[in-house]
Amino acid sequence: MRKVLVGTAVICAAAAAVAVTAIVVQHRRRINRRWARVAAVLKELEEQCATPTEKLKEVADAMTREMHAGLESEDGSTLKMLISFVDKLPTGDERGLFYALDLGGTNFRVLRVQLGGKEGRVVKQESKEVSIPQELMIGSSDELFDFIASALAQFVASEGVDFHLPEGKQRELGFTFSFPVKQTSIASGTLIKWTKRFNIKSTVGEDVVSELTRAMKRQGLDMQVTALVNDTVGALAGGIYDDNDVVAAIILGTGTNAAYVERADAIKKWQGPLPNSGKMVINMEWGNFRSSHLPTTDYDQALDAESLNPGEQIYEKLISGMYLGEIVRRVLLRLAVEAALFGEEVPPQLKVPFVLRTPVMSAMHHDTSADLKVVGAKLQEFLGISSSSLKARKVVVQVCDIVAKRGARLAAAGMVGILKKLGHSNGKTKKRMAFAMDGGLYEHYTLFRESLLAALKEVLGEEASASVSVTMANDGSGIGASLLAASHSRYLEN
Repeated sequence: MRKVLVGTAVICAAAAAVAVTAIVVQHRRRINRRWARVAAVLKELEEQCATPTEKLKEVADAMTREMHAGLESEDGSTLKMLISFVDKLPTGDERGLFYALDLGGTNFRVLRVQLGGKEGRVVKQESKEVSIPQELMIGSSDELFDFIASALAQFVASEGVDFHLPEGKQRELGFTFSFPVKQTSIASGTLIKWTKRFNIKSTVGEDVVSELTRAMKRQGLDMQVTALVNDTVGALAGGIYDDNDVVAAIILGTGTNAAYVERADAIKKWQGPLPNSGKMVINMEWGNFRSSHLPTTDYDQALDAESLNPGEQIYEKLISGMYLGEIVRRVLLRLAVEAALFGEEVPPQLKVPFVLRTPVMSAMHHDTSADLKVVGAKLQEFLGISSSSLKARKVVVQVCDIVAKRGARLAAAGMVGILKKLGHSNGKTKKRMAFAMDGGLYEHYTLFRESLLAALKEVLGEEASASVSVTMANDGSGIGASLLAASHSRYLEN
């Protein structure tokens, strides 16, 4: 009997061991299937986001074609190619006290600048940044402009003795308004549409300078807007003030855009007399560029379809700071759903659109610690993922790398398109040409910036790229607006 019991126990133990082994094997197979799925999704993403040199050259050529078409007619291109009415750029002779208002995204800045001519240059400047409450980004135009005018009035009230406004003169303002505007003069223009997730009521088709002027009057502020400019036009003016070889300005921040100096006789849609300078600054509104050569994914298409402006601003949705983090979030959500990247349960916060901002993406992408502790901390802070494996963190970094490099390289292709329009490509000209670059994405996202510069050199080639440079135009859009206010002051002698 005892032998029977022992035998039974041995058999049971063996059966249990087999069962445990089967469970372990099954678990390992499940884990392997999950990581195989992760690998498949990453491979697909990498293939769809690929930007080999030839692809970038195709994008550049498409950009050049769209530039030509946009100069021919109003509706012949995805690029608006807006006439800025800026035909006089800073010379360095500008003098006096001038203000600037820089409205570009979720924040706006007010600045004051004392200019001292060629000898003094920018004698003194002060600025203040103000955050726009979320509810005002979807409210009425009066509410938004009253908020802006109130902040401007408070800033003017703090003007110190180091700033000098001659007696009898009214303060003058350069207004940087980085949304698509149909300008009718240097100091007037009607809004075409809101971008960057703004959805303001009763403003499209209105003169934005008149809107701001009425708001300033309601705030008791005595000031005249003498220059209305896009942020890229302002950055271009600021860039040329520092470097005469600047031919174009690029904004790479929350949104993206480009402006450049064009020959006036090349603007076929221009109806009035050509300016005496023979040149005109063109606001490209390049965020709306689209082409079949742009490498897009299902994530991009879903993001576009769910946006406030489906079918529009396609280029911006691939390369700007507003959207890069959101693209990464969508990829990570798919990996969490299909491959349990962060555990059996999908983190609820990962389902929230735009919860993963590009500065957070940048911080994770730049993490060089052995255990990727920054990635882990950001996943917990912004996505509620309390624990993540090192393997999962490496996947997150890889996704950031793919998305960021695609955006940076496509931005470089657009810059090459501008150079081709100006006749600088394939070594055709040795004249130095410089880009003035503004925006937090380019300034603070080091790996994005390095990828852009490398792609620029790669597409142009060694010889042509030797005479092309990119310089930071810190605060360029604000300073540029004040410089343009100075060059268009009503107190200038004719």
